[in-house]
Amino acid sequence: MSVRNSAIIKAPQALIRPPYNQSVLKLKGLSVIESCLYSQGSKGTMFLEDHLLLFVLEGMYTVRFGNQEYTVFKNEMILLQKSIVVEYEKSGDPDSEYKLDYMMFFLKEDVLREFMKLADYKSSNPAQLVPVCVHSVNDRLVGYLESLKPYFNESEKINDELVKLKLLELLFNVVDTDNQFLLQFLQLKRKSNKGIAEVIEENFMNPVSISDLAYLSGKSLSAFKREFQATYNTSPLQWIRNRRLDKAEELLTHSNLSVTDICFTIGFENVAHFSKVFKERFGYPPSTLKKA
Repeated sequence: MSVRNSAIIKAPQALIRPPYNQSVLKLKGLSVIESCLYSQGSKGTMFLEDHLLLFVLEGMYTVRFGNQEYTVFKNEMILLQKSIVVEYEKSGDPDSEYKLDYMMFFLKEDVLREFMKLADYKSSNPAQLVPVCVHSVNDRLVGYLESLKPYFNESEKINDELVKLKLLELLFNVVDTDNQFLLQFLQLKRKSNKGIAEVIEENFMNPVSISDLAYLSGKSLSAFKREFQATYNTSPLQWIRNRRLDKAEELLTHSNLSVTDICFTIGFENVAHFSKVFKERFGYPPSTLKKA
């Protein structure tokens, strides 16, 4: 799979684009449920701005982040936390009209909090990391997914409260299907508030803005910049650039990636600009260590 940043999209907002057959339900103007039909396989990379619950109805959908890889087959589902970059590959039966049919549910923090409050679960947060895994989808969940299809045909007429109710209905159905999902939801809730150091280390190579980083750390933009300056004695932009360049030098020295691949991998979007700032920092161009 490609890891080039030129292929990275921010999900869910950047997913709505032709020529794919995609239908969307929105909550407060933001996409929260997407139904997708693909007539051919595809692959790429995306940054998850929200927690993602993915269901495959036909075909298969492979996601990879870090050294972990998960393949979701027909009538299976997977839950992924927000603020990570995943590589994906979509494929399926070449003899069917559509190779892949799947639905994605983007879980906003406020919806997740409301669900936990309504469910009134007494369980404490999980003491250890709950592993990401693929789960089977039972008949009840298949019926729920099918029930959504008429909504996509008149999505502009569906009001926000109904969309929220459908999301809450989904979460109750999912937890009843497998109790491990409750632990995963609790884990997502626990991870909602992160410190600046954790957020910046997790995302300095991701296609995120300073505003995105402030949001992920639960702070206003001004408060984030102020605390960052006090902690690192530099601006976020300067720190991120230097951190990316340090990573670039490491990859140029110890990997087989080309200059172009490294440029996109570490978060730059233009090879010429990357080469320029690399030379300014280290005194020589990246091509000295590696071919483009």
